[in-house]
Amino acid sequence: MSDHHDDPSQAGPLNPAALPIQQQGLLKGAHRGMTLTAAAIILAFVLFTAFDTSLAGTVFGSARAWIESTFSAYYIITLVFLIAVCFGLMLSPFGKIRLGDDDSRPEFSTFAWIAMLFSAGIGIGILFFGVAEPLFYLDTSAAFGYPNNPYADLAGATALGHERAVSALAVTYFHWGLHGWAVYVLVGLSLAYFAYRKKLPLALRSALYPFIGERIYGPIGHLVDILAVFGAVFGVATSLGLGVSQIATGLERLFGIDPGNPTQLALIALISALSILSAVSGVGRGIKLLSQWNIIMSVLLLGVFLFAGPTNWLLGMFGDSLGHYLGNFVQMGLWFPEEPGPSQWQGDWTIFYWGWWLAWAPFVGLFIARISKGRTLREYMVCVMVIPTAIIIGWLCVFGGVALHQELTAGGEAGLITLVQNWNLPAALYGTIDGLVATPWLAWAVSALATLLLGSWFITSSDSGTLVITTILSLGNDEPSRPMRIFWGAVIGAVAAVLLLAGGLGALQTASIAAALPLSVVIILMTLGVLKSLIQNPAAVRRRRRAAQAVPAGRG
Repeated sequence: MSDHHDDPSQAGPLNPAALPIQQQGLLKGAHRGMTLTAAAIILAFVLFTAFDTSLAGTVFGSARAWIESTFSAYYIITLVFLIAVCFGLMLSPFGKIRLGDDDSRPEFSTFAWIAMLFSAGIGIGILFFGVAEPLFYLDTSAAFGYPNNPYADLAGATALGHERAVSALAVTYFHWGLHGWAVYVLVGLSLAYFAYRKKLPLALRSALYPFIGERIYGPIGHLVDILAVFGAVFGVATSLGLGVSQIATGLERLFGIDPGNPTQLALIALISALSILSAVSGVGRGIKLLSQWNIIMSVLLLGVFLFAGPTNWLLGMFGDSLGHYLGNFVQMGLWFPEEPGPSQWQGDWTIFYWGWWLAWAPFVGLFIARISKGRTLREYMVCVMVIPTAIIIGWLCVFGGVALHQELTAGGEAGLITLVQNWNLPAALYGTIDGLVATPWLAWAVSALATLLLGSWFITSSDSGTLVITTILSLGNDEPSRPMRIFWGAVIGAVAAVLLLAGGLGALQTASIAAALPLSVVIILMTLGVLKSLIQNPAAVRRRRRAAQAVPAGRG
């Protein structure tokens, strides 16, 4: 391979014909072939799922079950490899390299940066699952046909009590913590490095440059980027469609509004409209302001749970559960169960989560890359991996801990575990609020804050997804045309609405997880590509040569 393939910044400007962007018409600013192909694939999947949801559920479910049973070990090893690379890069001599020119500086303040990457990367998930998931792992009923928490069972914590509660939180941290963020970190790093340092398009294809050179502008590059668009549209659409059920539950409790399909469709329309307005305004305005607003509201809600709840107990539980997580971090990440029950649990939970992180990585990674220009590599690695994980652990401990305390105090009869057993996850959060605040008007106010935050987080996830999709389809333009942003924002909302009516959201979510398998291969190649380019970086080569020359004679 020629030298310029390893260092695209030295290759000179590309022939404009290699970037066939439409200059006029409805597709102005977009790559025509990719846009039409992505739209056709999305339309085909939606029609297939909507017209026969039972068949779609069977097909996608079978694909997911086969992937989980066949590739579970591959998923586990992949995540371990990615997290090892992250820690290695944090400690490597490449830490001073900037994601941009040597004199570039960050576009956003550290607070705004962290707020945006957190809102896009997690946001709604920890509010939706922050109560329900620890409760599931505390439960001992095996209501779904396998152990609720095999880690606790193996440690002898088989009864409701403090040790099982500690394990429940630690397993939740495991699924939402460092392993998952390692995926986001490396995808974002690859994209930012090749876009801002090597001057390639801000798209997944660019990370393959060290291997295939300018062929990234051909069919291989198109395929990789279309796969990323597929994941972004369906990931955000399924989360939007499934998540409005929790907002609708909140509206029912607050105002007595029927939480059925009409309300959920209205919510999808409202959230889509607001997310389009935010996306059209750009990263520096709507998305940044909404993300900062999310953080402020989140801190307020977190404070209510912390100080209205069993504060001292929560602080003690934080230390116990964090120590348990860190002490068993490697063991949990490399666990290969042999018994059918624990194996099924791992497939339904751990492998599901690893697939979900991988499926979302192109969307979230590209958005993180978009807002990280000018950061040093070490600053990027530490902040994007450690700070969100620390915030998530604190959040899960407080929200999940309050729910666990209520159940432990009531001897498992507080009613929250029953909600989770019935898979009524939207109601678990509000049930916990009822047990937390005795005063009716205050409970109403806290429920209103939680519902408002749910909606705001959905808007930031959707507008981030819209920006990512349009950036990819415009071959890396970080300010894509407004008509494109409006169109794809509407597509996300329409997909969610159609599949909500057809009952096919669950099937499409399963399809998104299945898509994580080919995406995982792309992510591994992206990681190897950025490592290869870093090692071949001229400054790194000079440092190695100087180090070799400094070795005294007779000791080399």
